[in-house]
Amino acid sequence: MNLQAEPIGVGLVGYGFVGKAFHAPLIRAAGGLKLRTVLSSDAQKVHADLPDVAVLSEFDTLLSDPAIDLIVIATPNETHAPMALKALAAGKHVVIDKPFTLTLEEARTVVQAAHEANRILCVFHNRRWDSDYLSIRGAIESGVIGEVVHFESHIDRFRPGVRDRWREHAIPGAGIWFDLGPHLIDQALQLFGLPDQVLASLATQRQVHR
Repeated sequence: MNLQAEPIGVGLVGYGFVGKAFHAPLIRAAGGLKLRTVLSSDAQKVHADLPDVAVLSEFDTLLSDPAIDLIVIATPNETHAPMALKALAAGKHVVIDKPFTLTLEEARTVVQAAHEANRILCVFHNRRWDSDYLSIRGAIESGVIGEVVHFESHIDRFRPGVRDRWREHAIPGAGIWFDLGPHLIDQALQLFGLPDQVLASLATQRQVHR
């Protein structure tokens, strides 16, 4: 008798950079998971990398598949909350790429929906496994650097040209704050816990073309 459990069927929503570079490879590498379906408007792009995976263009069709137990949402940020709510209502477990939602109210609504549906809800934070962060955490936990009284963390890159993609457009959830900011905040929370006070200064600086 074969007592081996069936793998968890996964539906990946979105096959842009994040879905292609992070989620699809990790799902396929993880034991106990099987990437069955990708939701994308570009089936040719998906099949070039994943010829054995089904491609759908309608979210409702994906949610109606009983072979799909887990929905991984890797779509533009403003769609995270509504898609998660719909997936939970369909009885699916959900993983959402960061940022979890755009507002605290949305986050609380999604969390409550997961409780009511008795389903697992998780945020994808892959940079908890970055070597620099793990080294810092180890140094703090071991006490080798003593008490930490000042901590700075940043992600730098040089890109003088603005790429034409949704993250660079003036839409809800776009911009570097919603892209890389969640990683820095999450790492700080993991290292030091909830803060007593928060002060933030945000600005967008780009060359104006005349």
